[in-house]
Amino acid sequence: MILAPMQGLTEVLFRKAYEECFPGAIQLAVSPFLSLTHGNLADAWEKIEDVLPENNVGSIPVIPQILGKEPAEFVELGNRLYELGYNEINWNMGCPMRKVTGKHRGSGILPYPDEVRSVLDKVVPHLKAKLSVKMRLGLRSKEEIFALVPILNDYPLISVTIHPRLGRQQYNGVPDLDTFGRVLPEINHPVIYNGDIKTAADARQIKKRFPEVVDIMIGRGILYDPTLPLEEVSEERRLELRKQFIGHLMERIGEVMPTEESCIRKTKEYWCLVWRALPISEIDARKVLHEQKLTDVEKLIYMFLQ
Repeated sequence: MILAPMQGLTEVLFRKAYEECFPGAIQLAVSPFLSLTHGNLADAWEKIEDVLPENNVGSIPVIPQILGKEPAEFVELGNRLYELGYNEINWNMGCPMRKVTGKHRGSGILPYPDEVRSVLDKVVPHLKAKLSVKMRLGLRSKEEIFALVPILNDYPLISVTIHPRLGRQQYNGVPDLDTFGRVLPEINHPVIYNGDIKTAADARQIKKRFPEVVDIMIGRGILYDPTLPLEEVSEERRLELRKQFIGHLMERIGEVMPTEESCIRKTKEYWCLVWRALPISEIDARKVLHEQKLTDVEKLIYMFLQ
């Protein structure tokens, strides 16, 4: 399984904590995106610490992801990452955030196949690393992907990851597996499935229905249940492992966050998702979000971990 990129969540802090608790359970991760904001590399350079090799020792192996459509800057950043030791770069064509899509970035580029081809024409020949893409079915229409596949087939991509929703859906509704099944045989590259894998059974069902899929990418599911990739583990043991991981993640946050305020913010950010791995109600889980002092936040969380 592959860990999906989730801004603010699947950063090196999480990747290290997970690998320390479940070594080898996740074989690979795609990093949260490095953004070519308005063609300016400054934003990407600020976030590059997340993928610096020295910061990722002991972490899940990671593939850096780039968000943007500026070929020169894409190549510059990609080749810098290649020099750091990365042989694969992932292009984000799936981000559904409106402030991104409105600028033809992320899934916002999907309705414009000529723009996609122009970027690939200018990037692929000059990029030292190999390129993979992560995309949705489209921004506004599921038919958009069918205009893009012949273009993607013209380039030596390592893989194509498809989240079978539209950008305008954000994360609402359900993945369109019928359209995913229609497009799958038309793609000449290895295809990775992403979207709503919340249990090991979900992953098995996707593999059974689509045996051509080479791997499964999981995002929110791993936060809802960190034991998701583990096979043949009893429910009693799963709960024990979930509690251990959440406790370890909380410790990691306390070790790396520079201030009490940032520690509280990051702890609550994760808690909004990971509490679902515990046998507690949403009403009880929300009590953590109302606490204002770090000691009170931690005390309440550790009470739930008993």
